[in-house]
Amino acid sequence: MVGMIFLLNACASQPPLPAANPTLPLPLQLHIEREQAGQRQDWLLVIQREGAGTRWSMMDPLGIPQARQQLIDGHWQADGLLPPNPEARELFAALLFALTPPAELLRNYPDARQQADQRSLSARWDVRYSQPLSFDLNLPQGPHYRVSQLGESTP
Repeated sequence: MVGMIFLLNACASQPPLPAANPTLPLPLQLHIEREQAGQRQDWLLVIQREGAGTRWSMMDPLGIPQARQQLIDGHWQADGLLPPNPEARELFAALLFALTPPAELLRNYPDARQQADQRSLSARWDVRYSQPLSFDLNLPQGPHYRVSQLGESTP
């Protein structure tokens, strides 16, 4: 019963999305380091245009898919046969927030706060930048993510 309540709560609490698609330098390849409770995981995330939306594909260092989603018309849709992954969907939404260009931030996220090398959205996400595509992403109850770009974007 408790598990069902958590599942319903997770479904009801969808992560915020931008009012409009931000201008992203796609395709992007990002290295994601996840840390929580002394445990560390590494992932590769590829974000690319696909039709009217974007495809988000995350895999482990061996290339095994961990999560795949498409963002189409302001809604996440499952991509492929992977089971639902609410943590990945939250991560993808937080990354979309973090990658939104500064000039587009308040238009897309009216509740966002931005100053110098950090930005936040309510009590949901906190981003601290060392460079535009290299940053730390913190969620209130964890986990902590370190994000950096892999290679160069190609047209």
